[in-house]
Amino acid sequence: MSAATDAFLAMLAAERGAANNTLAAYARDLAGAEEAIGDLAAAPREAVASLAQEWAHLAPASVARKASALRQFFGFAIDEGWRRDDPSGALPSPRTRRPLPKVLAHDQIAALFARAELEAASEEPGAVRSLVLLELLYGSGLRASELVMLPLVAVPRDAPFLTITGKGGTSRLVPVGARALEALARWLAVRPGLPASRYLFPSRDGKPLTRVRLFQLLKGLAARAGLDPATISPHVLRHAFATHLLEGGADLRVLQTLLGHADIATTQIYTHVEPARLVALVNARHPLAQPSLATPSLATRATSD
Repeated sequence: MSAATDAFLAMLAAERGAANNTLAAYARDLAGAEEAIGDLAAAPREAVASLAQEWAHLAPASVARKASALRQFFGFAIDEGWRRDDPSGALPSPRTRRPLPKVLAHDQIAALFARAELEAASEEPGAVRSLVLLELLYGSGLRASELVMLPLVAVPRDAPFLTITGKGGTSRLVPVGARALEALARWLAVRPGLPASRYLFPSRDGKPLTRVRLFQLLKGLAARAGLDPATISPHVLRHAFATHLLEGGADLRVLQTLLGHADIATTQIYTHVEPARLVALVNARHPLAQPSLATPSLATRATSD
């Protein structure tokens, strides 16, 4: 990679607090563009326009992500005085539709928990850990990366909250339910002490549990619960947390805080509900649905006139 792209990535890390996964994705996208058209700080507009053909085989979402990375880089290059022109207009702008995450029904969640609790009754550390992981994913809506990186000191003592460090290094307080607190206490009682680790869910070498291993544990639990493992993932459980809270009447702004979304628009993806439920909600909650506030019928008006 060029010195210019290295400087851009360093800026993202220092000034915007970009997460490691974000930096790695930007690095891949910029490196791929440089491989195709050369130094991005000096590439002519025509070369930038040729990237549309280079990316023609990619999905629209992938093209949009790569184009976004380059637009941000070109803006940075102009600020730094490396470029006088902004060739971003030559980049493709595909329309993308963000797919909705898979939805888990309440009976599927119940089956997962029933199996996890059955296995955890043995107090075997691995089984208790799986129960706690499930409780925190569905009960508190944590991201996979947030969950595996939880430090031991994050376990609540005086208040039922976890302090979570999310994307961009931002922190938020996430409530922990009574069930999860009980499961956490059980986990701390059987949590392996060797090697010493500062993480709540350490692997054998003391490092945090990996996201890959978290996926494997959940899919294994799903299979033993009689569910299709392909339908279960940490993000699906986070989505179920959000969806089921909204179904129960949670406010969207509250949900935004719980999920750690910087923009309310990101939270709105979780507002998909069945049309029948929307009709029932309007009929039950709208002021005009109440008999005392309903608009008089035409017959009643005619009689009164």
